[in-house]
Amino acid sequence: MRKFALIIVVITAFFGCQDTTKITEKEFYLPPATTYNYVEVDSAKLFYREAGDKHNPTIVLLHGYPSSSHSYRNLIPMLATRYHVIAPDNLGSGYSTHFDPSTTNYTFDLLASYMEKLVDKLDIENYVMYMQDFGAPVGYRMMMNNPKRVDALIVQNANAYLEGLTPQRQDFFRTAQTDTSTAKHDFLYSLTGKDAIINKQYLFDLDSTNRNIQSPDAWTHDLAFLTSKKDREIQVQLFKDYNTNLIRYPKWQKMLQEQQPKTLIAWGKKDLKFNANGAKAYLKDLPKAELHLLDAGHFAAEEKTSEIATLILKFLAKNEIE
Repeated sequence: MRKFALIIVVITAFFGCQDTTKITEKEFYLPPATTYNYVEVDSAKLFYREAGDKHNPTIVLLHGYPSSSHSYRNLIPMLATRYHVIAPDNLGSGYSTHFDPSTTNYTFDLLASYMEKLVDKLDIENYVMYMQDFGAPVGYRMMMNNPKRVDALIVQNANAYLEGLTPQRQDFFRTAQTDTSTAKHDFLYSLTGKDAIINKQYLFDLDSTNRNIQSPDAWTHDLAFLTSKKDREIQVQLFKDYNTNLIRYPKWQKMLQEQQPKTLIAWGKKDLKFNANGAKAYLKDLPKAELHLLDAGHFAAEEKTSEIATLILKFLAKNEIE
């Protein structure tokens, strides 16, 4: 009886005297269920998470290294209350097909080609594009092919300017491409190992204020797809190709300047790999972009999920993308 009485008190305190029949699902903003799907593209199976009403505008979430669509597991339901959300795994990442890197050369051109075909297969004509880390070189290649398909950009620690990279970081990417020595390869390979994924990626730019916010589920999931030599070699090949992005930065910047897409920049300002100067540099070409520097690191969507979701929903509503 005491438990029953306690339940009555809690319910009364929550609802007061209001008519509970008037409290609808919409008022509570209950998120729609996320589904887990595959689509065949050429000879590959690409995995994607999907949620929300397909009649609503679509947001495509492009993930970074060393992750997959899993990095958006918490953000998806927050956005799906108002939008149709697609979060794919790149070819060679997550649950998507991992072709043998001894017979398939992994480049960002290849990833973008497959991602574009996935969007086509899903009959998505226009979309809002969210990019983080590797998501930028994939996304900007897609946008270069057809900029009018992109209704808006959401840039989260997704670099497109040399200002966002220290000279040492720029040198890292250049030598990854030009240095073909065994020693360099072995060094790049070491960056795909357990210690590097945890401590040089997820925990790299965290401190006492945000360390306990970063879920170990993130790196545990990523490491599950980096257990074999072949899986790790895929990422090594992408490291070696990354300098092609730096070379293309001027073309991407010119496209942004000409197209002037509606742009939200939500950047973890504690990011040591893609620093906040890279966020501010966007304003040179996109002076009307909305810039927010968040108290977070490289994986800001893991740390500040609710804050980023709120920024996105407000930004899209303000720009009448509904």
